[in-house]
Amino acid sequence: MDRLLSITSKDDILPVYRGTPIGDLLEYHNLGRAFVPYSNAQLLIGMCMDNRKHLNMPDNFAFIIRSGGANLRYSEFKVSYAIAVGGVHALALIGHTQCGMVNLAARKEEFIKGLMSHAGWEREKAEEHFMQFAPMFEIGNATDFILSEVQRLRLRYPKILIAPLLYQVEDNRLYLIRED
Repeated sequence: MDRLLSITSKDDILPVYRGTPIGDLLEYHNLGRAFVPYSNAQLLIGMCMDNRKHLNMPDNFAFIIRSGGANLRYSEFKVSYAIAVGGVHALALIGHTQCGMVNLAARKEEFIKGLMSHAGWEREKAEEHFMQFAPMFEIGNATDFILSEVQRLRLRYPKILIAPLLYQVEDNRLYLIRED
């Protein structure tokens, strides 16, 4: 966790993000900045589908893509749409602590039993489903995954400002992830 930068004042926001939609997000969420009205999205946020995360920000401020582990590999057309048609120039990629996409192999049996009891699947089909898709969605360490995904997205969208963030479920705050 020594790679996390706590944001408790405007001065804690890295200079590259100050005065940008990413800095604004950090101010809204962590610092309680007063909301201003927006008619167009300023930012694209990629974040996990986990229900424990809620961002404090004004209406119409951001497009949000939610996917397991904040993995945007299979949502790239949506990212491109937000940039090309939505006109956003910044992307905040937000991982979080206690992510279910970390160490998926340990949840294999829970996953299979859940599909069997909640969805009526046969064990064989549930296991096959897990084996087919778990490797695509396993993210390993959340912080490392966010950093690697940010690097991948920066190569794909070189004119877009992209920031790696981590949401700590324990305190409901956003942290910048150090890249050095």
